[in-house]
Amino acid sequence: MKQKRLFLSKISGKLLPKSQFCAVSYLLFAVLLNPIAAGAVDITQQLQRPLNHSVVRESRDEADILVRQGEQQLASGKSDKAIESWLQALNIYRLIGDLKAQGLVYDLIGRGYVQLNRLKEAEDPMRRRLAIARDTQDFQGQIFGLNNIGTLLLQKGEFTAAAQTFTEAVTIASDVKNIEGQGLSLSNLGLATVRLGDYNKAIKLLETALIFRRRTPDAIAEANTLNNLGDAYLAAGNYQDTIGTYGSALRLAKVTRDRTNELRAIDGLVTAHRSIGRYERAFDLLEQRLTLATESENLAEKLKSFESYALLYEQLGNYPTARNFYERAIILARTLEDSKREVLLLDRLTQMLKLSKVHR
Repeated sequence: MKQKRLFLSKISGKLLPKSQFCAVSYLLFAVLLNPIAAGAVDITQQLQRPLNHSVVRESRDEADILVRQGEQQLASGKSDKAIESWLQALNIYRLIGDLKAQGLVYDLIGRGYVQLNRLKEAEDPMRRRLAIARDTQDFQGQIFGLNNIGTLLLQKGEFTAAAQTFTEAVTIASDVKNIEGQGLSLSNLGLATVRLGDYNKAIKLLETALIFRRRTPDAIAEANTLNNLGDAYLAAGNYQDTIGTYGSALRLAKVTRDRTNELRAIDGLVTAHRSIGRYERAFDLLEQRLTLATESENLAEKLKSFESYALLYEQLGNYPTARNFYERAIILARTLEDSKREVLLLDRLTQMLKLSKVHR
């Protein structure tokens, strides 16, 4: 019982714990997920379902149990079940009037929908979480909520709206002198600025973000910003700084066993080395990538590895080997039921085969 009370006191505190703030904020970057078709259902309709009387009678402790149960379900890949658990917990928190706890659960529900790639449904709970943070003058919650919404907008391709959202987060973080919030918000704003094509501005923002990141002992956050900065250098055609920056991100990610940033850094390095003709190094990195994907039994990452191999062999004019890797990637796309990726790969393979006939 004591442990459950402690959990909820953290929910209800004015500031979220730093580890939770960084971990949840970062998680939303890690978005190499397979889309799952689903109809959009407004979260308000879900919350207004008739409540089971036994659920209404559940105590604050029962809501805490449901929250932890949902987190375990999310970790095991059962995102739909996790959302169901959190919706139950949310109903209880609403009945007992715990506004701060509702804010945390809205965060979790948004994460669940992101895991399912149901971005339209994810936006509603994220905006509700932000509204609660504003109502309660929870500045760290506002920073956190704005960064989540901005990240979602990036995923949806709404780069201008994302940049505006991150800019608001930067302003709040600066006003309250929140170091973690400044680093996170500037890093995200820099990434949005890369997407908008203003590479010089993006580089300045990300270099500033890196200063704040290094003032906190969070290697995962630093690696993420380094990867963002690598993206900016790569887009600007500055391959020397690109390789050095991605290399730093890769070293940090290996130390922390941060697979998401490790794979992302490898991808950036492969592109950079391939662009300047360092094919042997690119192949070495791709071998590391495929090993990581195989060891973790991550089919989506194996697919990306095969696709990268295919592109590299195609660039070298080795069309038979490139075809082999394209076909392996297509098989995995079908296994994952990723029809969009399958169509794209089939189109690339067709175009390559036409090109190979021209060069015979």
